[in-house]
Amino acid sequence: MASAIPIQRIQVPLRRSLAFAAGLSFRSYATVPSASDSPQQQQDAGSASGPDTTKPRPTYFKDTTVAPFSDFLPSSGPLPLSEAYAPRTATVGPEGRKRTITRLPDWLKTPIPSAGSNPNFAKIKADLRGLGLHTVCEEARCPNIGECWGGNNKAAATATIMLMGDTCTRGCRFCSVKTSRAPPPLDPHEPENTAEALARWGLGYVVLTSVDRDDLADGGARHFAETIRRIKAKKPTMLVEALTGDFGGDLEMVKIVAESGLDVYAHNVETVEGLTPYVRDRRATFRQSLKVLEHVKTVRGKEGIITKTSIMLGLGETEDEIWETLKELRKVEVDVVTFGQYMRPTKRHLKVERYVTPEEFELWRQRALDMGFLYCASGPLVRSSYKAGEAFIENVLRKRAGEKAMAAEALGRAVAAGETSDKTL
Repeated sequence: MASAIPIQRIQVPLRRSLAFAAGLSFRSYATVPSASDSPQQQQDAGSASGPDTTKPRPTYFKDTTVAPFSDFLPSSGPLPLSEAYAPRTATVGPEGRKRTITRLPDWLKTPIPSAGSNPNFAKIKADLRGLGLHTVCEEARCPNIGECWGGNNKAAATATIMLMGDTCTRGCRFCSVKTSRAPPPLDPHEPENTAEALARWGLGYVVLTSVDRDDLADGGARHFAETIRRIKAKKPTMLVEALTGDFGGDLEMVKIVAESGLDVYAHNVETVEGLTPYVRDRRATFRQSLKVLEHVKTVRGKEGIITKTSIMLGLGETEDEIWETLKELRKVEVDVVTFGQYMRPTKRHLKVERYVTPEEFELWRQRALDMGFLYCASGPLVRSSYKAGEAFIENVLRKRAGEKAMAAEALGRAVAAGETSDKTL
């Protein structure tokens, strides 16, 4: 038979519970006096409940005076441009570790696009995800994504499709695209899938670009060319711009892409020649980029194709260096040039040396047009694939196509008239 539980083991927990309950019954609670209570009642309540609850609670905020809103407004009207465009600085950080930072100028601030407030932006984003397409708009964190994707008409939208994956074999110091020495292999179905997706999307102008694929024997040139041929086969009226790398300087690969049927061949020099070794990957050189742009014109002719390049400002370049760069580009018959402000994607990338004002961007636009460039897009938020520039190029291309059709028609009539006159004789 099991032994009985000692009575002491049962009594101890009971005694503790009774003692705890008795203590609760004598515990006093703080009360907030009501406005109807008299001062004597409030004093009695305070003495009965322990400490005096009528005293104000202490606060850590020593200065309780709030300045009027007018103190934060300029008193003399709008600021002059020279003062408004001056970089603003601020001191941040705890005591002993304070540092001075330069705030982003107002002309570089752009609203963040929202799928909730912009249905067209949300629709394009969903289409791209559903089709499995990558865009440089997202990978490179382009500030114009809201403008290019968020228009009222999806057919007028511009999205720069990035072929051959989202991993680059080069490590330029201004670019936020992820890098690897051994990216994933190419998707053999990508040319057909991309062409089908773009044909169904209903665009009139499409920009194709790609990461650098130095791991491939041809640098991806044949993959690029095949995609362009598939697009033209499915929709001949669609205008195609290809923004390619330099293919390691192999001009035969440049020729393969140039002869694929595209309308605009773009390759970016990115910066002036003196800064190229510090800004771009060491495998890319300024002179090599010039040879790529020059060879495109050699293959297709001066009027047969439009060549385009882009330059970032704010990396420490001088005015003389920009002039020299434009002269070199005109020597190789480049048709279109764009200027944009370099924006630091992360703290691991190159710092911004200077924020260029909108007036200076406009000045370089006028200078480029005076030098003979067909078109120049220049502004703080302009990037190589820029919607306004592409609209202009589209008009130029369609005008050229119309002139060629009219010339061919006139030639046909002249030949027919000559044959008729021969028969009459």
